[in-house]
Amino acid sequence: MRIAIITAAATALAALMLAACSEEDPQQAASAPTAVEISRDDIGYYCNMIVADHLGPKGQVHIGGRDEPLWFSSARDTIVFTLLPGEPKNITAIYVNDMGRASWEQPEAGTWIDAREAWYVVGSTKVGGMGAAEAVPFAEKSDADAFADQHDGQVVAFDGVPKDYVMNDASQSMHAGTRHGAGDEHDGSHASAAMPVSTGNGMPMQNGHSQDHTKVTK
Repeated sequence: MRIAIITAAATALAALMLAACSEEDPQQAASAPTAVEISRDDIGYYCNMIVADHLGPKGQVHIGGRDEPLWFSSARDTIVFTLLPGEPKNITAIYVNDMGRASWEQPEAGTWIDAREAWYVVGSTKVGGMGAAEAVPFAEKSDADAFADQHDGQVVAFDGVPKDYVMNDASQSMHAGTRHGAGDEHDGSHASAAMPVSTGNGMPMQNGHSQDHTKVTK
């Protein structure tokens, strides 16, 4: 009898725990900000140019405590942001364009997908924002495979995008202008494994250029 009572209590407790988990998930999902559509006022975080003027997929990163996302003129730069140790890590959402539904010339509204759930074609013959190599995102692996068949390249998940691939071309967009949207209150030092530290606010690039490189508040 006692065993039966204990078993019943354990079953009830497990059911309550499962119910609690299922209630928390929607709340967590609801807390993530939704994707924002690009306007002519949105400037690239690294390139300091109008994001909408660039070809190929774009990216937006939402940071805790900020009302507006940080914008990126390519999916590649979006991924780079998540890799650099000096950038904020309190990321609440990352979105890129699904190129299985969007046009290369001007990705349409309503084509944003979770960057961390996307499939990427790396090493293709297509170039993205700033005329550099792109990590082309897709919601469906079948679309990514078809793109790779047509334009070459390899299909990988978000965590499988080679760091060297995105970091080697990152300087092409970074040296084009100062980083946008940081504000005067932020310090100017920055370091990364792919880009050596400089003195002061300048960050030397692989092509020899330097720039003022401030960062957003963490």
